[in-house]
Amino acid sequence: MRRAPRLTPPGSQSQQHSREKAYQDHRRKVRDAQPLVDTCAPLTPSHLHLKLKKLKLEEERLSVIDRDNRLLLERVSCIMRTRGQADSRSNCTPKRTGKLKNRRKKPQ
Repeated sequence: MRRAPRLTPPGSQSQQHSREKAYQDHRRKVRDAQPLVDTCAPLTPSHLHLKLKKLKLEEERLSVIDRDNRLLLERVSCIMRTRGQADSRSNCTPKRTGKLKNRRKKPQ
């Protein structure tokens, strides 16, 4: 069996008013409630931002480049000082000179 809805007696109007006020306060609190769960990303420690190993490798790479550039500059300056003469003269004798001499002697 179902029960009939409760009706408040006419004398408890102040009680009903206080319940209504409490309910309105509750609704206001629910409406103004802020989330309690922090959904932001955690702060990353500064030592992870810096990446010292990567900086060290970059510094080594730059030092190799600087050294190569310095050597290249020395070579270019040496070429410019010697008026750009190429070192294409070889002091060694040709390997087939003996065969050429033999060919020249035979027709005589």
